[in-house]
Amino acid sequence: MGLNSYSFRVRYAETDQMGVVYHGNYAQYFELGRVEWLRAMGITYKSMEDNGIMLPVISLHIDYKKSALYDDLLTVRTQLNSKPLVKIAFDYELVNEAGELLATAHTVLAFMDKNTGRPVKCPDYILEKLED
Repeated sequence: MGLNSYSFRVRYAETDQMGVVYHGNYAQYFELGRVEWLRAMGITYKSMEDNGIMLPVISLHIDYKKSALYDDLLTVRTQLNSKPLVKIAFDYELVNEAGELLATAHTVLAFMDKNTGRPVKCPDYILEKLED
């Protein structure tokens, strides 16, 4: 299914004293990829929340391959791996500007009703966009 790439530069605050990106920041990088994947389809987290849908992460797995460094230009490649039902799953690759693979990841998120906190099926407007 749809692949989206999003590039950004590592900020100093994201690194340790050696200029290496702190491992916890990778989750934020993958979130950027996911948010921009949705935005490329014309959907924003804000619009989903305004329509009563929350999308919490229920699973995150990261495999670290090589360190990202201060001021590196990184690209996160985000891929939807199956048609969403109540859950939506993404696979990611994080590469530097030399094309070196730095990390891979997999996330699973659940569609939840903002008011009840209960799981719901993927909204039709998202499924329709995926079919286009």
